Amino acid sequence: MVANVGEFRAGIRDTLPLMLGVFPFGLAYGIFAQSMGLTPGETILMSLTVFAGAAQFISLPMFAAGAGLMMISLTTLLINLRHLLMGASLAPYMEKLPLAWKAFLCFGMADETYAVAISRAQAIGYSRDYHFGCNATGYITWGVSTVLGVVLGSYISDPLSWGLDFAMPATFLALLIPRLTDRTSLLVCLVAALVSVAAALLIPGKWYIILACLISVGVGAWLERGEVDAR
Repeated sequence: MVANVGEFRAGIRDTLPLMLGVFPFGLAYGIFAQSMGLTPGETILMSLTVFAGAAQFISLPMFAAGAGLMMISLTTLLINLRHLLMGASLAPYMEKLPLAWKAFLCFGMADETYAVAISRAQAIGYSRDYHFGCNATGYITWGVSTVLGVVLGSYISDPLSWGLDFAMPATFLALLIPRLTDRTSLLVCLVAALVSVAAALLIPGKWYIILACLISVGVGAWLERGEVDAR
């Protein structure tokens, strides 16, 4: 399945440091899911088949409250709409891949693995096996941390109370800051930050994610078009 083992290993190597921010949330999910009434098997199966941390967390209290499948599906779709934007940015690099590989790699795409894969693609070119290595690292980390959360659930009541919840935003900042290398990227980052904070305060739900993405993408396209015209 892996044609270039070196590229696959490089994907694993570059993604592993970011998993320090993912692992505590997998533990927390394993503990939280059982407290919401899921069996250990259901908890692990959800991580392996859904593989979407935010969607999994938000769906648990909805399951416990007896929400319908349609409402749960719509809510989780809203939370994960950002994946459409991430997928769109990767699409030009993946267009020559067979449909089966596209579907397989899209299933394994998470925020951290996407960031590593797109950075590599933009810097030196896209590699299917590198992308696969990134995804495999994220998928296995989430699965293993979920299993440990299930096993350690009776001993750890709330792993995020240790302050480990800061690991996730710190991970995203580590991914973002090195990419702020010019005026356009700095302005887009500032717009995204301002819009997301304002929308989070003024609009209920997770709409701030979508609004910040769409508005900042629009601003970025406008700024880049202006730079091209100026040339």
